Amino acid sequence: MALMAAVKDGQIQQSTASSTSLKNANESKTGTSNIDSDAFLTLLVAEMQNQDPLEPTSNTEWISQYATFTQVSEIQAIGNAMNSVKADSLVGKNVIMNVTDDSGNTEEISGKVDFVTYEEGKAYLSIEGSLYSIDDLETVIGDEYVAAYDKAESFASKLALLPDTKLLNISNIEELQKIMDEYDELSDYEAGFLSADVKESVEKYKDALLLLKSKAVDADI
Repeated sequence: MALMAAVKDGQIQQSTASSTSLKNANESKTGTSNIDSDAFLTLLVAEMQNQDPLEPTSNTEWISQYATFTQVSEIQAIGNAMNSVKADSLVGKNVIMNVTDDSGNTEEISGKVDFVTYEEGKAYLSIEGSLYSIDDLETVIGDEYVAAYDKAESFASKLALLPDTKLLNISNIEELQKIMDEYDELSDYEAGFLSADVKESVEKYKDALLLLKSKAVDADI
């Protein structure tokens, strides 16, 4: 599998996985599900040497054990290949990772995958300068979700900059109208990212806008 990594001044940058990711990877390799062929054969020979001579294991049983191990190894290889394909497809995507530290505390990391690198055959995702094992992947966030979230967040930020409704005057009508128009243009999906407090504030500002327009009309009279 080709290496996908950051390039600076024409040179591929060497990255090292975080200690947490490496720790998880090493623990995974020492698990019984990832035993390699050399270790298996060592165990098999030890079992043969220490078997009960009065009730020796038949050749059929040895062959069966090896066949089972071979099948498991093939499944592991397929799984690793699929993980590699999945990892490569995540470049440029927004993801959520659940990373467990040495103390057993789980931290949620979110961001865009900049590139994928491999250490000892294991895929790691680079997010904001740090590497995380693909085993820690929790959620892949769709582009539509990100766009809707960003749009709602942008609106909420603009709303937060408005003066308190009690401090508004006729000079604020144009700015307030523009922000209320922006709210009305949000789709139901986009508006769904707004908190209840923000929506409540919108209604208050809408009422304030109507009152200011009424005062503006009276002033013209």
